[in-house]
Amino acid sequence: MTDALTISYEDQPAWGVIGPAIDEYNRSRAGDDNAQPLCFVLRSPDDEEIIGGVIGATYWSWLHIDLMWVREDLRERGYGRRLLELAEETARKRGATHSHLDTFSFQAPDFYAASGYEVFGKLTDYPGRHSRYYFSKEL
Repeated sequence: MTDALTISYEDQPAWGVIGPAIDEYNRSRAGDDNAQPLCFVLRSPDDEEIIGGVIGATYWSWLHIDLMWVREDLRERGYGRRLLELAEETARKRGATHSHLDTFSFQAPDFYAASGYEVFGKLTDYPGRHSRYYFSKEL
């Protein structure tokens, strides 16, 4: 390493430089990822309030679920399952053959397991006495 280089802490991450650079490197090694965002939102009929949704993306023939949430008083009524089904259907239409996501032990590991997802990794004591689970599924 040369002495002319410096490392500094930045309050605002340099996504505009680092993100495109890693994307270019990844493309040179793995090909175009064909990334497309994906989002379905559950809204109340009266005031259009967002009361649930799923956010993710498809890339390299995979669906990645970033966030999924249904307001607590509306859980166990099939809304989460329908949101997940819509995300998976959309991903299949885009050519995805697999899906992956993560969830905490206090969130929805049983829901994802019941939806056909299998654990491929687990972090214990994260956070505290809880665990973080990593799931995947063949679509």
